[in-house]
Amino acid sequence: MYNPNPAHSYPLDALLRLAPPPPPADFAEFWQPRYTRTLQVQPRPRLSYNSSQQDFEIYDLNYRSSGDFEIGGWALIPRHAPVTRALVVGHGYGGRDAPDLHLPVPGAALLFPCFRGLSRSRQVSISDNPQYHVLHDLDKKDRYILGACVEDLWLAVSVLLLLFPATRGHIGYLGTSFGGGIGALALPWDTRIARAHLNVPSFGHQPIRLQLPTWGSASAVQRFHRAHPELHVLETLAYYDAANAAHYIRQPLHIAAALADPMVTPPGQFAIYNSLSSKKHLFILEQGHSDYPNRAAQEQALLSELKEFFAGL
Repeated sequence: MYNPNPAHSYPLDALLRLAPPPPPADFAEFWQPRYTRTLQVQPRPRLSYNSSQQDFEIYDLNYRSSGDFEIGGWALIPRHAPVTRALVVGHGYGGRDAPDLHLPVPGAALLFPCFRGLSRSRQVSISDNPQYHVLHDLDKKDRYILGACVEDLWLAVSVLLLLFPATRGHIGYLGTSFGGGIGALALPWDTRIARAHLNVPSFGHQPIRLQLPTWGSASAVQRFHRAHPELHVLETLAYYDAANAAHYIRQPLHIAAALADPMVTPPGQFAIYNSLSSKKHLFILEQGHSDYPNRAAQEQALLSELKEFFAGL
């Protein structure tokens, strides 16, 4: 049902205490072999010159992901310095129309893959509408679309190492919303990623995600869950809970979590942060997925923190 004002009843102190739900007993056994299998895929990256802007040469990117899926995106290569570090940048559920040129990681090669089914990785068999994309193969634990998107990310790291071998040990990840949740699911198993920033990450604390009002992709999952109780959706989603995955992350993490967010419920965002046992830093946003008076100032402060955080790459 449409809700004109998605909200939650958790004050900040409660958000900071929120623990994830118990993970499946075989959570790590589900993900680790999947990572090992995915790294056997040869991504065969292809770059095609697009343009030059500011400090970068911009290339159109294509590579082969799991299931022989063609992934498209962009690669930005520094014009005036050798490539010794790199970032993979994940997008939100709205997809991506162009690469970002303002990220505060000087001298890094930047990879902007579009996760399968979205933007430059569209395919007729997968809807690019978030309300349907998020349901793709939800009834099949081993084939659910979120897991395939995690594989796209792992192979983006492989692409970086093929194109720029000197970045080994100096690769970071930056993901927002959908891309933040995918990053949390991917990071525990891929130690090739040295550190990461997750901005208003999705898919945290799936039981709460299925309950709280939202305008985001979770609303479609909620409707599907109510319509198909026989499919035991929560049993599948337990393996795709970014808060459960965060417990296994060992890399330094910087997280921006919002106190209010109509698209990704804040309790899920904070559950991801709370689950981390690695070195972590929290940046609290007044709102996520919204305009608000202090937005520009907060975004500038966040970029300043990220410049310092990723200086360690």
